[in-house]
Amino acid sequence: MGTRREDTVKTFVVTGAAGGLGWALVSALIKAYGGGCRLRFALVDVDDEALAARRHELQCENIDAEVFVADLSSEVAVAELCTQLRERYAAVDLLINNAGITHRSLACQTSNAVIRRVMAVDYHAPVELAQGLLAPLRAAAGCVINISSMAGWMPVLGRAGYCAAKSALHQYFETFREEVREEGVRVLMVYPSFVATNIDANALSGNGGRAQHAQSTIGVVRSADWMAERIVAAQSAGKERLFAKDKSLLGAWLYRLAPRLFLRQMVKNFRVELEAGRKLAEQGGQ
Repeated sequence: MGTRREDTVKTFVVTGAAGGLGWALVSALIKAYGGGCRLRFALVDVDDEALAARRHELQCENIDAEVFVADLSSEVAVAELCTQLRERYAAVDLLINNAGITHRSLACQTSNAVIRRVMAVDYHAPVELAQGLLAPLRAAAGCVINISSMAGWMPVLGRAGYCAAKSALHQYFETFREEVREEGVRVLMVYPSFVATNIDANALSGNGGRAQHAQSTIGVVRSADWMAERIVAAQSAGKERLFAKDKSLLGAWLYRLAPRLFLRQMVKNFRVELEAGRKLAEQGGQ
């Protein structure tokens, strides 16, 4: 069983921290914990300029922050990041695997390189970070928070690679949780629906460029701040799973109980993906 330190200093590692949900989580953590202890943030992102600006913001509030620039699609970069973090922090209270990418392209029009990149960032990097930081997590009796997606529970047109990565993330960490439970390490799996962040704005096309057609959604698109507050509250309450309570949750149940009905409804709601694929084929695309 891990030994918890005195709650005078808490160390939080946040990936994708330069903006969107990652930065909203940093703000929510400060609001939740800043009054009772000293906070230290390890901010991880691929955008070095944005990271530097975020560190400056935190330092102006007298909050300790260090930045780590890393491309999480690279196995070598993730391994180097883990080494740097272990050398710097003997104990980690929270590892938040927030960084993610997606694509909007039909499976048959998506290159292997795009699928591998999505899998690397959305699945392999969280796994490698959790394993690489297991010793400092044990030392703090810490928690791993993984930002998954409702897309990990059901198919979504135009996002086959993303669905696969989030499904793999779910299965891995549901198993991982039970293997480290008696060591005091906890896992919170977060399954949002649609959140207003840059992940969809920067979605990849099938050839690795920027997706050109508009994002299709169902239900309410929540703000990053709204989502972050609920994630931090769930972690503080010791919850192990946080689901979106909207149409996507109903869809996940429908997929299990009446899959053919769900699939017909999915095609109706996300038909724009099929239309974009047909247009690309007519233009001579993959």
